[in-house]
Amino acid sequence: QVQLVESGGGLVQPGGSLRLSCAASGNIFTRNTMAWYRQAPGKEREFVAFINWSGGTYYAASVKGRFTISRDNAENTLYLQMNSLKPEDTAVYYCNRFSSVGIQSLTDWGQGTQVTVSS
Repeated sequence: QVQLVESGGGLVQPGGSLRLSCAASGNIFTRNTMAWYRQAPGKEREFVAFINWSGGTYYAASVKGRFTISRDNAENTLYLQMNSLKPEDTAVYYCNRFSSVGIQSLTDWGQGTQVTVSS
């Protein structure tokens, strides 16, 4: 059974920082490329960043240089350090394995964690 539990969201002012965590079950985390996604109100869920098993990373253009994805393979935990936050980063953030064929192929999701960037 897939388990994904996101945490660490909250309300932050523009320019602030947050660190998100995702506790994942071993069957989805081990040896897989993991990713963060987000869904803003009224918009489709979108890719944010991925990290492969050995630590290679890739970021969406909208967050590159501001967000850092990392993982602890011993603890099956994924992280997202978010700096210089902007109001347009407001969304529910989810973790999951990375799918090269698109988000629509992913069927099991956690509850997500709400990030709100507002003054």
